[in-house]
Amino acid sequence: MNDAEVSRLFDLADLVLAVGRQIRASQDRAIDMCTPVESAVIRFIQRNPGTSARAASEATLLPSSNFSRALRTLEEKGLVRRDVAPHDARSVHLYPTARAHEDLRHLRDSWSRTLAGIIDDPETLDLVNATLRRIEDELVARRGQPG
Repeated sequence: MNDAEVSRLFDLADLVLAVGRQIRASQDRAIDMCTPVESAVIRFIQRNPGTSARAASEATLLPSSNFSRALRTLEEKGLVRRDVAPHDARSVHLYPTARAHEDLRHLRDSWSRTLAGIIDDPETLDLVNATLRRIEDELVARRGQPG
């Protein structure tokens, strides 16, 4: 990898983080703020309802103690519920609550207002979204590979 490519990739990562900070800073205060760790956990649970705690912990790259703390907090906020597996009382399944779905709708509206007018062309927006989704998917896939 040459210096120009390293610089471009660094700029990409830096911009993704900066945009994330700006979006978070503009978040509607009516929505109960979650920490970045809690946000990662609830995001995974919302995309994978019924997931196990172990799968969610692994997917969010959190040590079990940090994951357990975030999960407890999300339960206290009324955003996640644990259901004991009927066939194995040691196993639980995690589900977003109705409040989590409602908060997600509010967040969707808030973030949409924040970003409105920045990229007006639907095709460009679709391309940006597809590119970022591809980056996320590839990073997740690489994490699962040895080395």
